[in-house]
Amino acid sequence: MTVPAPAAAAERMSALDAEFFFAEHANVPLHIGSVAVFDGPAPSREDLMRLFEAKLPRVPRYRQVVRAAPLQLLRPVWADDQEFSIRHHIRYTQVPAPGGPDQLRAVASRLFARPLDRRRPLWEEWLLDGLDGGRWALLSKIHHCMVDGVGGNDLMAQIFSTDPAEPLPAVARWDPAPPPSLAELVTEDLRDAMTQPLRRLAAAPGLLHRIAADDLRDYGQGLGQLVRALTEPAADSLNGPVGPRRRWAWTTAELAELKRIRAARGATINDVVLAAITRGFRDLLSGRGELTGRMVVRTVVPVSVRGQDEAGAVTNRVSAVLANLPVGEPDPFRRLSLIQREMDGLKHTHQAFSAEALTGLVGLVLGSAPAWLAFGTQAAFRTPQLLVQSVTTNVPGPRRPLYVLGRRLTALHPYVPIGSTVRISVAILSYAGTVSFGVTADYDFSLDLDAFTEGIQRGLAELTTPDA
Repeated sequence: MTVPAPAAAAERMSALDAEFFFAEHANVPLHIGSVAVFDGPAPSREDLMRLFEAKLPRVPRYRQVVRAAPLQLLRPVWADDQEFSIRHHIRYTQVPAPGGPDQLRAVASRLFARPLDRRRPLWEEWLLDGLDGGRWALLSKIHHCMVDGVGGNDLMAQIFSTDPAEPLPAVARWDPAPPPSLAELVTEDLRDAMTQPLRRLAAAPGLLHRIAADDLRDYGQGLGQLVRALTEPAADSLNGPVGPRRRWAWTTAELAELKRIRAARGATINDVVLAAITRGFRDLLSGRGELTGRMVVRTVVPVSVRGQDEAGAVTNRVSAVLANLPVGEPDPFRRLSLIQREMDGLKHTHQAFSAEALTGLVGLVLGSAPAWLAFGTQAAFRTPQLLVQSVTTNVPGPRRPLYVLGRRLTALHPYVPIGSTVRISVAILSYAGTVSFGVTADYDFSLDLDAFTEGIQRGLAELTTPDA
């Protein structure tokens, strides 16, 4: 059986996806990922390659490469990889004995620190063999220009199965579509350069109407809240240059426990996990001798705007808000209350613009000038970001047990990248009743990372006790 290909296949990157592509540089690889731990025995690399190759027709982007012109004179496009080989993407390595959590984290930290090869489709899977108890793991990396965290879960669902007895599927032959020529790309860009400004101006009233529908008055009030948030004192050590190496760790909690705290405190699950992370930062900064009474950690909190009809869409559908984590507040219940008030205020004032509005505004301003988009994104990511200390992303994961080649997925730990001057980021991902906090940090400035993950556990424990 052959999967037919059209005469030519090339899809322009969205503005938001292109931002993630252009922002990456040597010390800041911008892929998201996870480590999935399975019961043993480990499958063979050949069986794993066959599984992925059989399911790739469901996610065609996995066989496409980014084609970008020199100096970003043309907009990047997705095109079929003419030399695609599944062997480039399904890799194998052994976790050193005894194969416990420390050894797994060390191997994962090293692999996550490596940028993806831009000559090939921007994803990798690593079969990690040798875990204790006869277990094995699957480390996933996918570039942020391809998909956001929620979309990444949708894609994972295509590869993993809810049926432990699912047979190994057959592999269909695939022929790549011929790539567009440089002349075709130039012609299309010139045509867009002449027609896009008129189309964008024509679309501007509709765009502004969609933004106005979110109540610009409330949004303006929220801008005042944002300005006030930026005046609060923050820790110095969380910002600064980052190197090429990473430390990656995780800690877990039971979703049922988070729900009990939520019900007892009238909060949301997101409020509870942010409160726990706040305690983690508090302990980290206290150990460094930096903690003060009014100190906050300003964190970017991505917000998914993916609709129910967009499951599996291979693109970024996110916006974000900026929240202050009150690390200077000693009382755990007061910290949770402050976070509730903060997040409620952000929701009320519509600080998270829709992805359509964000992308539309970028397009309206920049038109079809990818060089300006590249320049602006690179400048933003490489300029010291002293106003933001962290990124905290919370993604609901699969609720039912999943399987790969009949092996049960027992644990799932997320990975999120750090920025050029933001030295620590946190990803929260749930799976089958367990919530995992994946923490990524710059290697040279995180020798005390255990203080952070242990602080998260203390933050959850103190919220389960009665008020003092």
